[in-house]
Amino acid sequence: MDNKNSILLVDPEFDLNTAADCDLLLKITPDSFSYAIIDKGRRQLKAVYDEQECNDVPAMLAIKLKNDVYLTLAFKEIKAAVYTENSINVPNELFDPQQLNQYAKFFTETQSNNLYTRPFKTFGFTSIFTLQQFTEETLTTSLSNCKLYAQNAPVLTLAAQSDKTILLLDFTASSFNALYSTGEKLIFQNYYQTDNAEEFNYYLLLIVSQLNINTANTEVQLSGIIHSGDDYYQCIAKYFNNISFNCPPVKELDHKILDDMPAHYYSSLLALDLCE
Repeated sequence: MDNKNSILLVDPEFDLNTAADCDLLLKITPDSFSYAIIDKGRRQLKAVYDEQECNDVPAMLAIKLKNDVYLTLAFKEIKAAVYTENSINVPNELFDPQQLNQYAKFFTETQSNNLYTRPFKTFGFTSIFTLQQFTEETLTTSLSNCKLYAQNAPVLTLAAQSDKTILLLDFTASSFNALYSTGEKLIFQNYYQTDNAEEFNYYLLLIVSQLNINTANTEVQLSGIIHSGDDYYQCIAKYFNNISFNCPPVKELDHKILDDMPAHYYSSLLALDLCE
């Protein structure tokens, strides 16, 4: 443990000299930062770091990338899902890669001028986004050949694993991502900050009401910082009967280092491994 809000789990047999055979996954939200190291050849999870309730994520990220011995290694591939307020999803039939600057007109926040695109074939659209300039410069300077994704990429990947009608909720200690889909059709996705279960209950009811969700026929899939029986879980259980926890979606991955932790804590982080 680095402090009361962070945890580092490392395989005691992890040889730093094998980093060239490993992938690094990073998940950056407005209030948290986490990363995972996966040995792709051995299909083993070698390290997981998670820090919650961060007051200044960009500053903390810059410090971690400079001082964390694991983040200074030379990895095979690096993927980072980064929170941004400038993100839109364009249906593939309307997406024109030659007109990217036209989509930037819909962005409301002043950020980097670099536009990024990531396709999501399952849902039939392409995500277009920009990043906060300091965060972008920090990542691109410290991590060579880092593939950047918007923060919702992991939850979209988790949702793509199911052909049911689902409400997917992915939590940090003080926020959550909500996604509602019916089979291969994405209906809704949004990010919320919450201070307590009462506020979460308000947002949950708002989502159910506005989307006219049939709670009897919808499976709720949970990941991140939530536990069976806690206040947030009890809010969900008031309206939904079918509730499950999303285990890490990466098949045939040895994640013994998570044996003493709720596996669903890191499902969205590890889902980055499946992002194209």
